[in-house]
Amino acid sequence: MPEQSSVHAYLNWIKQRIDEMDATLASLEAKAGQVKAESKAKSDQMLADLKKRRDEFQVKANAQVQAGEAAMQAGKAQLESQWHGFEAQVKAYFDTVGKQVEQQQATFRDVAAAQAKAWREAADKLHSEATKVAAAKRADVDAAVKQMKADAAEAEARLQKLKQAGSESWAAMSAALAESRKAFDQANQKAWDALKRATPPA
Repeated sequence: MPEQSSVHAYLNWIKQRIDEMDATLASLEAKAGQVKAESKAKSDQMLADLKKRRDEFQVKANAQVQAGEAAMQAGKAQLESQWHGFEAQVKAYFDTVGKQVEQQQATFRDVAAAQAKAWREAADKLHSEATKVAAAKRADVDAAVKQMKADAAEAEARLQKLKQAGSESWAAMSAALAESRKAFDQANQKAWDALKRATPPA
């Protein structure tokens, strides 16, 4: 189970990043028709670059998962770097062709929804695995699942509050997403570690 715990946490981390990338791309593509004619070629190129970055991230992540835990640990820094490159490209997009506040807010809403979905799915997966643990060890795991769900609700409430404010810059919205992402990563790892401690060695 120790290796499984790390694998689950890592898979949740990867899935959450890919879901965010997909939500970002879908949101930007939905608004691509509203880009001014003089910015259309630049917008199309930037969207193509973002898709390429997402695809490269996904290919590398899948290869690392197939190679096992050691490769995942070694490759996480590379994936983090690719993730930051994707985020920088999104910022560049908004700085050059996507300056409309409504487009930034729509993208924020879509990415926030992807984050909230990732939180719920990770908590559900952990709960499913926790049901397999002996009753005597369940208290710690149940507490970790409960904490993860509470953290998810808190993160979702913060993002909702920011969505309703409506006048925030992309930098502020991006910072809120990063804060939520960091909280997800910590809660995800903590919960899977609790499950690992509760599971007897094979």
